[in-house]
Amino acid sequence: MKPSVLVAEDEGALVTLLRYNLEREGYRVLEAQDGEEALLVAAEEKPDLVLLDWMLPQLSGIEVCRRLRGRQETRNVPIIMLTARGEESDRIRGLDTGADDYLTKPFSMTELLARLRAVLRRIRPSLAEDVVRVGDIEMDRAAHRVRRSGKEVHLGPTEYKLLEHLIQHPGRVFSREQLLDAVWGSDVYVEARTVDVHVGRLRKALNLDGVRDPVRTVRSAGYALEDGVTAA
Repeated sequence: MKPSVLVAEDEGALVTLLRYNLEREGYRVLEAQDGEEALLVAAEEKPDLVLLDWMLPQLSGIEVCRRLRGRQETRNVPIIMLTARGEESDRIRGLDTGADDYLTKPFSMTELLARLRAVLRRIRPSLAEDVVRVGDIEMDRAAHRVRRSGKEVHLGPTEYKLLEHLIQHPGRVFSREQLLDAVWGSDVYVEARTVDVHVGRLRKALNLDGVRDPVRTVRSAGYALEDGVTAA
C-alpha cells in the first residue's frame, strides 16, 4: 500500500503543486485546509506523515502539532512543518512542540521530497523502501535496477524514467503529452511521437517468453502499465 501524506495547507496553488509531486513519487495524498480539518482527517485516516503549515485558519499548525502529539493514535506520526517564519526561535518552537523537521518557504520541491524520505527512513523505515512492484516487475530505485520474474532488465535512462513513472500508477492511462511532461519535463520540446519510440524500447526490454506485454496501449488515449500480468 502506498504511504499516505496529509497536506495541511490553506494555499490552494501550493496544495496543487504538492499533490502533483507527491503522487508522482508514489504517495497517497490527503488534504486539509484548516487546523480543525487537519485533526479530523488525521484521526480518521491515520496518515503515515503530515506536512503541516504553521499559519493555518481555525487552529495554528503549532497547536495542531501539539494536539497530534497528545493523542495516542497520532503520537508517533512524523510531522514536517512548512512555514514562512524563518527565525531560529520559531524553528526551535516548532521542533520543541513535536515536529520532526522544519522547512521554510519558499522551498524547492526536491529538498522537500528528500526531507520527507529522510524522516520516513529515520522514523518508519518500512515506508521509505525504494522497491516498487507491479505484477512480476520489480523496480529498485535505490540500486537503479529493474527485474521481471527475477530476471534483470537493462533499460536506457529514458526508458527507466518512463517505467518509473508508470509503475507508480498501475492501470492508469497517461497521454503522450502527460508522459512527455513527467519524463522529459515541460520546459523541453520533444515531439509527442518520441514517446511511442521509447515505449517500444521499454516493451522490448520487458518482453519475456510466455507472459503478456505489461504495457497497454489505449487508442487515442495513451499508455498504461498493467497490474497482475499473467502467463499468455
